[in-house]
Amino acid sequence: MASFPISPHACRHCQDKLEPNPVTQLDGRARLLIIGQAPGLKVHQTGIPWNDPSGQRLRQWLNMPPETFYDPAHVAILPMGFCYPGRGRHGDNPPDPRCAPLWHGPILNALPNIELTLLIGQYAQRHYLASFSTLTETVQRWQTWAPSQLPLPHPSPRNNLWLRRNPWFERELIPALQRRILAMGLSA
Repeated sequence: MASFPISPHACRHCQDKLEPNPVTQLDGRARLLIIGQAPGLKVHQTGIPWNDPSGQRLRQWLNMPPETFYDPAHVAILPMGFCYPGRGRHGDNPPDPRCAPLWHGPILNALPNIELTLLIGQYAQRHYLASFSTLTETVQRWQTWAPSQLPLPHPSPRNNLWLRRNPWFERELIPALQRRILAMGLSA
């Protein structure tokens, strides 16, 4: 594995609120960047990004085998919050708001080969898309940011209702995403 000039794995910036265990996947050769929310409990426990049902669905959306997905030379994974934010009333808490301002700029500067950035969920979309309104409206306008950025809903099973209410997503956006991943040589 190639070395990466920035290592957030030793970060303890959030230790006043959280149990630090930063989970990222970084390599300067990566061409696909996935910016999501924050690790869930299973990811926190294993240290493997997207190692849960959400990750399984995301890999299906991408039509990407795990060996490609987990190869940092192909896929960089940079959550908005690097550590598990704990559980709230309606699922996991929001990502710690200190991570992205502290880490994203230097890390993005060290990822010169990114061709496509997936902005998964409202936290990433609010941070990176100037015209974010709602998740649904933003994802519906996905062509506004293509081909370099693509807003997606979170692939969590908690979003099954959203997926049922928005059949256009799997009918229109997912095939376009899969074609883009295939053109990048990263699909199954």
